[in-house]
Amino acid sequence: MTLSGGRTAGGDKHRGPVVMRRGQVDTGMTDQHLLDSRGPHDWVHTDPWRVLRIQAEFVEGFGALADLGSAVAVFGSARTPETDPHFALAEETGRKLVEAGFAVITGGGPGAMEAANKGASEAGGVSVGLGIELPFETGLNPWVDRGINFRYFFVRKTMFVKYAQGFVVLPGGLGTLDELFEALTLVQTGKVTRFPLVLLGSDYWRGLLDWLRGTVVTEGKISPADLDLLQVVDDVDEAVATMVAARDERGAEGAGDPGPAGGPDGGSPGPP
Repeated sequence: MTLSGGRTAGGDKHRGPVVMRRGQVDTGMTDQHLLDSRGPHDWVHTDPWRVLRIQAEFVEGFGALADLGSAVAVFGSARTPETDPHFALAEETGRKLVEAGFAVITGGGPGAMEAANKGASEAGGVSVGLGIELPFETGLNPWVDRGINFRYFFVRKTMFVKYAQGFVVLPGGLGTLDELFEALTLVQTGKVTRFPLVLLGSDYWRGLLDWLRGTVVTEGKISPADLDLLQVVDDVDEAVATMVAARDERGAEGAGDPGPAGGPDGGSPGPP
């Protein structure tokens, strides 16, 4: 039997799907806290309220990117100056991806991200920036034509993986490595399929790959086949060709399968 306040005869209290017993039972009700204007206002910072804010970020991201079509994410260091050859490499990457029919997605920041957005925008393509709230960055770079600023890293990461059909990774630091290994783990575990990962700049990436091959594989922490998920190139045209080949493969498979595996462009699946 249910008593007032969502309590049962056995002493349990139900707050929606949550069950509280013994010392966890309180006497208040959710509606009461919502409607009572008296008392502290820190309820807007509690975890249940954050869930709504997280949900809102997902909704905003899905709404802004749902019509993006085929897209490739380009990652690289925010600390790359315009005088660095990697800046010109990122700009060329953005431009040539647009010429191949892709939208370009970056983290929206300065450095290599700005260069890729610049190349994409000047080529007349869709230049997307998915920014993140950080204490030491000042918002989206001026070459972002469609941008979203996120509070939560995990929401932002979801947008990268959902709406990009591949990653081109230029030399970068911890943020770049974070995105690279996040995507690599998702591919290795089968969470995403047919997702090319291209490392641009063999000199920069050689030390990391040598360590993975010589230590991590040797000690059995990963299998040799896991490294085959990464392609290392020095030529932008080769990186773009890899993305085009993957798109063509998805398109060929999707032509005979009208199900939820992808849209007409072979891109991301529809809403969950």
